[in-house]
Amino acid sequence: MEIETVLLTLGGMFVVGLAADQIGRRTWVPRVTLLLLCGLVAGQMEWIPDAFSDAYEYLSVTALTFVAFLLGGSLKVADLRQTGRRILSVSIAIVLTTIVAVSFGLIALGVEPGLAVVLGGIASATAPAATTDVIRQSNIDNGFTRTLKGVVAVDDAWGLLAFSLCLSYAHSIAATTPGLHDLSVMREIGGAMLLGLAIGAPGAALTGRISAGEPIEVEALALVFLTAGLALWLEVSFLLAGMTAGAVIVNFATHHDRAFHEIEHIQWPFMVLFFLLAGASLEFEALRQVGFLGLAYIVLRVLARIGGGWIGALIGNAPPRERRLYGVALLPQAGVAVGMALIAAQAFPELADRIIALTIGTTIAFELAGPVLTLWAIRRTATPGDDTDSKVRKT
Repeated sequence: MEIETVLLTLGGMFVVGLAADQIGRRTWVPRVTLLLLCGLVAGQMEWIPDAFSDAYEYLSVTALTFVAFLLGGSLKVADLRQTGRRILSVSIAIVLTTIVAVSFGLIALGVEPGLAVVLGGIASATAPAATTDVIRQSNIDNGFTRTLKGVVAVDDAWGLLAFSLCLSYAHSIAATTPGLHDLSVMREIGGAMLLGLAIGAPGAALTGRISAGEPIEVEALALVFLTAGLALWLEVSFLLAGMTAGAVIVNFATHHDRAFHEIEHIQWPFMVLFFLLAGASLEFEALRQVGFLGLAYIVLRVLARIGGGWIGALIGNAPPRERRLYGVALLPQAGVAVGMALIAAQAFPELADRIIALTIGTTIAFELAGPVLTLWAIRRTATPGDDTDSKVRKT
């Protein structure tokens, strides 16, 4: 590919990102959804060179590791003392309710139990990048958004554990060898947390020394790329590794003023490319293939997350006006679900086509509509003192 083509394509994608950001600030449409739609159009029209599509995997890992660090950075011990119970209750309740409701609902509609349980496990996954970006775009900082970031941060761990149990159950029904996948998932989670500690501990001690008070851009990039690269090399979750490292740094780097200021500053260009290429990879043909089963899956997942969010918020003693909104705010679903579907397809080759088609098809719906509902839910909880811009101006 000619270098002028690369530069023109990059320039065009960043212009689209700038436009999406400005439109998103002035309308009710999240910029994530706008970028996905623009990417979808560009993909259908074949405006994006194949070389850029091939780079999607690298960009997705980089962008999601940025997100993971920021999510880990939201897990301050001081904040968790106030919202920790709520974060755990909401996250666990939503995951369990989603798996139970989707699994039993699909079984009641005639789906074989093994497939229904696997799809229930996939339904528990969320989209940390989309949810986090919508929170940032909203400029709202209150108990609801802080809890939401905490829930998204731990959801990946709960989702992986729950999906592992669902696969084991499906294996036992199929009379194959259970347990091996459980061990691999436990290794992935435990290894990721150990890697996060190994990077976060020296990161907390060493960063922010060159420019007093906060890390410089090179330090931030070094942390992100080292975490992502080592996680892939060790075959552990780069999301969990990044979250763990971020949590360690934010709690132990007492000399930092804003531990993740530079990551916040430089992540948006990566996110623009990530969401545009994610949209370009979507295929409407997958939506046509899911049929009634896909529609049932969507309805069951929506109802389950709303119900689970309300139950978890009630247990966590959340304000009454927030309880019905947690599930709505956690509807986005993206790459984690597709990754689970690929694992399930490998484990059950005879069900692979149905699992892949349904997951990709319904993910398109949740990826496009989910961020809109997340932004709506966040704005429903806002009060005049929740604007982060006004807080910055006051300080």
